[in-house]
Amino acid sequence: MYLAKEDISLKERAETARHYPEIIGESTELKNMLALITKVAPTESTVLILGETGTGKELVARAIHSNSLRRANTMIKINCAALPVSLIESELFGHERGSFTGATKRRIGKFELAHNSTIFLDEIGELPLELQVKLLRALQEREIERIGYRGTINVNVRVIAATNRDLEKEVEEGRFRADLYYRLNIFPINMPPLRDRREDIPLLMTHFIEHLTKKMRVKITKVSERAVQEIMDYNWPGNIRQLEHVIERSILLSNDESIRHFYLPPQKKNSINPFENIFILKTLEEMEREHILTMLKHCKGKIGGYKGAAEYLGVPTSTLRSKIERLGISKRDYKI
Repeated sequence: MYLAKEDISLKERAETARHYPEIIGESTELKNMLALITKVAPTESTVLILGETGTGKELVARAIHSNSLRRANTMIKINCAALPVSLIESELFGHERGSFTGATKRRIGKFELAHNSTIFLDEIGELPLELQVKLLRALQEREIERIGYRGTINVNVRVIAATNRDLEKEVEEGRFRADLYYRLNIFPINMPPLRDRREDIPLLMTHFIEHLTKKMRVKITKVSERAVQEIMDYNWPGNIRQLEHVIERSILLSNDESIRHFYLPPQKKNSINPFENIFILKTLEEMEREHILTMLKHCKGKIGGYKGAAEYLGVPTSTLRSKIERLGISKRDYKI
């Protein structure tokens, strides 16, 4: 009986590796998520991927596209938080030459590029309200308006969106349109945080060590039991992206072919979730602002680069700068 169960387990692993080669893990939470991907991928349904930063939302989007009927065409992606507000409309829908100052030639937008394919809208919660209306029209009418173009352009695009924000709360507070939220929320997929799938950490650790040592042309043959226990006990606020960065830093700082210690950012001891006791007392925006300020103070005001706040938070430097500006954080707020 045990051998039969083991044989089924091996077949499941092989099947998962074949269909989802980039997604690593065997936890129940991950398997439940993969089951949802398997159901929705062959359809044309809009998908909304929800989860904390660093959980691998783009990997899920790629998995859905790669197992869809549109997989022969390239998935187009855009990060709604990484662009200035003045450029997002042009990036999404394109513009004609001379339609505004600086438009020296025609630009084809991401939606046109994604015709007969999939578009991945990352950080959809950062999209300005005025553009949410135009996105809703593109979803409902399957047509867009290029800036400066007289007429509409029909597009056949499947939309996958992702966010680390609580969009229901954003709707309640007037920062996100309810009609767009309901249009995007047809098939939500919730990404489990790394602390809820700790049994996957050793598998992810092995994967990242193999990948990074090959990339960096170094050799690591052993990880101490103490080091493994360190990463198993850590809370991982930055999730899988943070785990990868910690492993890379630890490889660089190792003196031989062994990792005896992982260089982890400080955290409160005996705390499963550092936000648990304050979540009901503060809004999500207040919590986000406070956490960013704490990290900026810890990094002595350094935002990007090695040991900068963006690295510890597990977000691109451009995304963190955008959040700092949006939350009204100034240098005097985190000056040591």
